[in-house]
Amino acid sequence: MTNRSLPAVAVLVIAAALTAACGDDAEEPPRAAPPAASASTPAADVPSGPTAPGTATTATTPAAPPTGAGPAGPSAGTTERRPASPPPVELPARPTGTPGARQVVDAFKAAGLKVPNPRDRSVDCGPDGLGLGCSELIATDAVTVYVFPDESSASDIAETWGGQSFRRGTVVLNYLEARTPKADRPGYEKVLTGLR
Repeated sequence: MTNRSLPAVAVLVIAAALTAACGDDAEEPPRAAPPAASASTPAADVPSGPTAPGTATTATTPAAPPTGAGPAGPSAGTTERRPASPPPVELPARPTGTPGARQVVDAFKAAGLKVPNPRDRSVDCGPDGLGLGCSELIATDAVTVYVFPDESSASDIAETWGGQSFRRGTVVLNYLEARTPKADRPGYEKVLTGLR
């Protein structure tokens, strides 16, 4: 036996003595041999053949996987992987025969009314946005157009916005966000009313 393998053998003897002294504890996972012992112990120094019950076999037992790893679940240091993009938002359908928000904005533009910078913000209707329950939403720098799935929802939101909105059927014009001048509002309202 060489001087380098002597500390490794001492570690194995101590580990065997501790295992025998503590008894067989079913709750504690098996421990692997220290890296120095398994790397420096020659194969000739490890006993071969069957072992008696209760005898330590630290040098020949494979290391147990870390607690929580594998099929039972991720270990504490791992991060959960999520989809790259959120699932699409499903909005309530616009009623048949009702003009769409884009159609209303196009009618404003055709009538010579200001509708600069139109943006489809229908995603804001859903639960992750404003949660208003609308079907469509187009915002411009002059007016914001909402289309609701029914007249009751449109009426409720128009009442909430008070004098800062106009409702025709399921379509609501909101003047709050764009700060539409009061003098310009009748033009938008007239065009919307004519779409029906």
